[in-house]
Amino acid sequence: MARLSREDRQIALGRLQAGQSPSAIARHFHVSQSTISRLWVRFQATGSVADLPRAGRPRATTAAHDRFIRLRHLRNRFLSASSSVQALPGPHRLSDQTVRNRLHEAGLRARRPHRGAVLTRRHRQNRVQWGNQHLRWTVRNHWRHVWFSDESYFLLQRHDGRRRVYRRVNERYAPNCVDEAPVHGGGGVMVWGAINTAGRSTLVHVQGRITAQRYVEEILRPHALPLLADQDAIFQQDNARPHTARLTTQFLTDHHVQVFPWPSMSPDMNPIEHLWDELDRRVRRREEAPANHRDLLQALQEEWDTIPQQDIRHLIQSMPRRCRAVVAAQGSHTPY
Repeated sequence: MARLSREDRQIALGRLQAGQSPSAIARHFHVSQSTISRLWVRFQATGSVADLPRAGRPRATTAAHDRFIRLRHLRNRFLSASSSVQALPGPHRLSDQTVRNRLHEAGLRARRPHRGAVLTRRHRQNRVQWGNQHLRWTVRNHWRHVWFSDESYFLLQRHDGRRRVYRRVNERYAPNCVDEAPVHGGGGVMVWGAINTAGRSTLVHVQGRITAQRYVEEILRPHALPLLADQDAIFQQDNARPHTARLTTQFLTDHHVQVFPWPSMSPDMNPIEHLWDELDRRVRRREEAPANHRDLLQALQEEWDTIPQQDIRHLIQSMPRRCRAVVAAQGSHTPY
């Protein structure tokens, strides 16, 4: 009987009541005919197809304990199982694993949390307002004119806990199983780029601290302005200080650049963020990992040029869905 789920038992019972033979039902569910026959006998005797009570270890928690554990972790999703053991009222001898088992029964399992920007009430309001303003924008008539730009920092060696090693027992400290990392992380390089449905900019290396003066002279004037020669072109940038400084806004105004309004704390609305992730994955998949900053920059520029333009168009075509998602989430975090 254990080979049939409760849902399958109900289906099998319905077929029996409809007059189908036990052998045909058994072949359908890949079980023995005796299993179906016992199911019918049990239903006639008890009026149910549920398992009968079995002898076993008594349950360590009461219904009140289960409710306390479930509600406590629903109110604060970042609590640990051990903290709930200590917080349980009354005398008990529960283990951390028992609490985890009760949470599993409630459909709650420990997962890696999504990391998002800190959103205040004002941020959420602005994001909803921005989404509503662009809900009717289409790729053909609007989004294809937008150049999405951003800076991103790439680490020479990244240790985010996702890398795994296949090793035997007692090989934890074997030289070929240790992920060696520099004490200070090895540093990295910052780059700037822009994308559009029709093309992309060159990947610009940004050295040191970026200021409004450097942003204008090293990025906007030589790299961004040639992309914005079309009178219908729209330039998107986030609200970082060098982007919103008076010097930058005056430069863009003097050159008649149409700047796309952008809500603060909204990297999930910018499709180039996904391109940065793809660029990082392409560099990590190389057989020879970059050994220094110069190698890393060269690898980034080579992989940037080889990303298919169709992938970029696909990302920008998601803009209508992003607007609908941020409005549906009432300005909160979205899956993008």
